[in-house]
Amino acid sequence: MRFASIPLVGASLLALAPMQVSAQAMESAEPFFVATFEVDGAQMVGLILRDQLAVEIDAANSNLEQDPAFPQMSMPGDMLQLIGLYEYGLKYRLYEIVNHLVEDEMLAGGNRPSFVHDLDDIDIQAPIQYPGKIMNAAGNFYTHICEGCTPEELEASNLERAANRGVPYLFLKPSRGAVIGTGENIVIPEGRNRTDWEIEFGTVIGRTGKYIPAQNAQDYVFGYMVTIDISDRGGRPPGGSSNRSDWFVGKGHDTFAPQGPWIVPKEFYGDPMERLHQVLTIDGVTVQEARAGDMIFDVWELMEYASSLITLFPGDVLNSGTTGGTSFGAFETGVRSGYLEPGETIRATIEGIGTLVHGVVAGEPPPSTLSGAQLPAVDSYRPRN
Repeated sequence: MRFASIPLVGASLLALAPMQVSAQAMESAEPFFVATFEVDGAQMVGLILRDQLAVEIDAANSNLEQDPAFPQMSMPGDMLQLIGLYEYGLKYRLYEIVNHLVEDEMLAGGNRPSFVHDLDDIDIQAPIQYPGKIMNAAGNFYTHICEGCTPEELEASNLERAANRGVPYLFLKPSRGAVIGTGENIVIPEGRNRTDWEIEFGTVIGRTGKYIPAQNAQDYVFGYMVTIDISDRGGRPPGGSSNRSDWFVGKGHDTFAPQGPWIVPKEFYGDPMERLHQVLTIDGVTVQEARAGDMIFDVWELMEYASSLITLFPGDVLNSGTTGGTSFGAFETGVRSGYLEPGETIRATIEGIGTLVHGVVAGEPPPSTLSGAQLPAVDSYRPRN
């Protein structure tokens, strides 16, 4: 079935910048990422170049505007504004900024201006603060459906699932509070001892859309980033129905949605269904690795299904699910003997995008005045999602 799509941009976003951009650069001299970072206590959005330099776009734009060939154009104050304006003129101004820096040799040596920083000198933060909604696919990788299976069992499971895909299973994950950037700690809540890891491919929506056909879904993408769906497998608290899943408990704790370290605009990444390669390690031991061919529903099908239920807006995030190698699979294969532990370090890498690095720490006990605030783990292993 074909559906009509609805591209929209809020008037408040459009008011940030004039739509005329003279001498537009239609290509960037170098690929770049977009990031949120802090310099001397000030949070800003900027460009990441050559995997090692961060550029303040507001200051870089002011420098560019010293040339009368470039009319004045306001820069966005945060990532949500950047994403909303990107396809409405801002993209070409960012190309012009990069081209200016490269052509005038301002990225190295004594010519480097004060608005260009080494990555080690800034604080990289979660790119989007904060997504309007985070949508996650559950059970969307063949190897995750059949963790711990023999090769024969996995082959049979894959054939059965491919023949009976049905529709995707999506759930919502909290945003503010759950979202953290690289370098921030993942906190295991007090009383919980079954915290799991799930590396995921994050698609950032760039245009408003409803009923987006899969074949047109790429038109609605802004870019891609690394995400981790940290999950609490400990089940419902005492007094709750023990035979029901609880997605709020399982997915909703603070720090359970690492994102970043930046966003790669789609034109600099290519087709994720051809390129995707993701790896997660814990203390240097590889526990998850997958390519796009392991997906049951591809990114575009997930976008079509999600947008049939709810309108997608710029800055929304859609995560594609995880591969095998979570705690259950790692235990079955002998790679690990249990869940995340305080003191461990997670590294989640997607080739061509970047790496999230997070320490794992124990949470503080809740105040004794809060009745039932603790959620002790239950004895049975909960379903994997």
